[in-house]
Amino acid sequence: MLVALAACAPQAPIIVGAPTNGAPVEIARTRVALLLPLSGQQAPLGQALQQAAELALFQQNDPRVEFVPLDTAGTAMGAGDAARRAVSLGAVSMVGPLTGAETAGAAPIAQAARLPVLAFTNDASQARPGVWTLGVTPEQQMRRVMGSAMSTGARQFGMVAPDDAFGRALAVAMRKTAADFNLPSPAIALFNERAGAAGPVAEMSRQAPQSIDAVVIGATGFRARELAAAIRAGARENPRPLLLGHALWIADAGLANEPALHGALFPAPDERARSVFETRYQQAFGQRAPRIAGVAHDAALMAAGLALAPAGTPPDDMPRFEGVDGPVRLGPGGAVDRSLALYRVSPNGDAVLAEPAMPLGVGF
Repeated sequence: MLVALAACAPQAPIIVGAPTNGAPVEIARTRVALLLPLSGQQAPLGQALQQAAELALFQQNDPRVEFVPLDTAGTAMGAGDAARRAVSLGAVSMVGPLTGAETAGAAPIAQAARLPVLAFTNDASQARPGVWTLGVTPEQQMRRVMGSAMSTGARQFGMVAPDDAFGRALAVAMRKTAADFNLPSPAIALFNERAGAAGPVAEMSRQAPQSIDAVVIGATGFRARELAAAIRAGARENPRPLLLGHALWIADAGLANEPALHGALFPAPDERARSVFETRYQQAFGQRAPRIAGVAHDAALMAAGLALAPAGTPPDDMPRFEGVDGPVRLGPGGAVDRSLALYRVSPNGDAVLAEPAMPLGVGF
């Protein structure tokens, strides 16, 4: 089965299953639109996402499914135009777009046409009926790592994080998780980029009505190391608080340069589940897959499966999916249930698996 990607003309459909000899055979094909940034600053990433979708199409190996790449140019307006194009071409679903802003631009058009959207963003605020956000969200991360800390007796949580979009999203997720489990209100200090470490840590401590059992550090790199050292210095001889992180730590080997972070826990997709995809991608395209390519692969494979399901099957009726980044299940109203593993920062810089991903619906 051959796939011609028409790389020089990204608006052209991917041709699937062309016969090698004899008269052409007409096959009824179901179109799935790929909304990707194929021009502009994100064009190289868009190409990688298209390649990940190509791997999914080979894996599906059914000539009745046709992927149509459509350029969003990396903007909300471009995503809206691509969504309108998808509707006009008769697509049955949309895979992508990449960002929350692009998803906001495409979603109303898709909803009006009753086309499901499997977006790559981790901005859960874009999720709604008919729109699923498949990126690893801050809420998924906080539930996993806070759940582990709760199992060891932690109840009072704190957070120090930059006052940016990601830090604010982590803070919202921590407050929601604490409320869901009837925990005390978490002590959260968001700081600007010019602040030192001691001030935010002291502000977090002032907010807490009792001693803090576990602290999420919402930063990476030098900032994370600096904050960890300040938290440990304030704790003195007390073994608490536990230090916790987030999924971006999986690619931050430098965290081990701060002894205070040795043993800190953070949630991330199970790397063992990802290794097969990365090997296939490397062999096919001669380059390493960006992390978001796994989400694009899963979304494309889900959409291909949905295209072959009985007409009218909603995405949330599809079975649990074993994705590149672990088990995923789509729920009603745009909900996404994702299982994450837990890792520990080791002194040599490796991320050591502390707890594997639990089955969906089990645990916190």
